[in-house]
Amino acid sequence: MGVTAAARSVLRARVGSGLAVAVLLLPFGSWALARAGVVAEATTIPVGVLAMIGGYVLLPALSEERSPYRHARRSLTARTLTGHRTVDLDRIAAVRLVTTFSQAGVYRTVVVRDADGVRLGLTTGRSREHLRRAVENAERNAGRGAPGPRVSRAAMAHLGLAPGRGLVVHTVVAFLCVTVSMSLYLSVVIWLGGR
Repeated sequence: MGVTAAARSVLRARVGSGLAVAVLLLPFGSWALARAGVVAEATTIPVGVLAMIGGYVLLPALSEERSPYRHARRSLTARTLTGHRTVDLDRIAAVRLVTTFSQAGVYRTVVVRDADGVRLGLTTGRSREHLRRAVENAERNAGRGAPGPRVSRAAMAHLGLAPGRGLVVHTVVAFLCVTVSMSLYLSVVIWLGGR
């Protein structure tokens, strides 16, 4: 029995996520090497800052769609950093909104996961429109007894399927989570660098 395209996509995504986590763990390896006398003790803090920036940029970008895109009635296919992914719009399991921040402002990605576990981050209006129609169809079918996908309030608001109040709360919570997690990460890196 061969490995399906969906299973290969999920495996590549997990390997990419593992690499991103490894980047975030680099300062701890640098600290251990400094304690062993292999590298200078001053390397932990710069490595930590670079790892934090790299992880912040890399983790959300792993599943984001890039051209070429292929939009079909029942699926969305796009290239990502970890290869091509195809999401089955008839078998949507979950939809959530990921919000990141940069100098340009707020950046939103709608992440859809199908029943096979394939994730795709939608960034284009055309892709979001296909997903919006698929979520509406799934909700209609859920009314007839079929299980519906789990869609976050923020994703519903961003797709235009619910009032925008959930989007404001989501943005504030996302900003606080990013700020707190980066502050804690840098605190640990600075603490390690000073030991």
